[in-house]
Amino acid sequence: MTVEEAAQILSSMYHAGKTAARGRATTAIHLFGIKYANDLSQLPIGEILHRAGISHTYHTEVRKGVRLAEYVAVVHDFP
Repeated sequence: MTVEEAAQILSSMYHAGKTAARGRATTAIHLFGIKYANDLSQLPIGEILHRAGISHTYHTEVRKGVRLAEYVAVVHDFP
């Protein structure tokens, strides 16, 4: 996965979360980290956020998802 591909996926998930329901944008960020943890370990998270047009303050939230990936499984995909 490239930085640009990751940014497009993150942007799509984040905006779907914003329109789905209040508070789901951060959930979408966590899910992104969980689903793509293996790819994200090799990519610059800050650059992905920048290209996705999302605040750098979400860096921690992406990292939380990456760390959770070894403990959880995605049961349902995000809308």
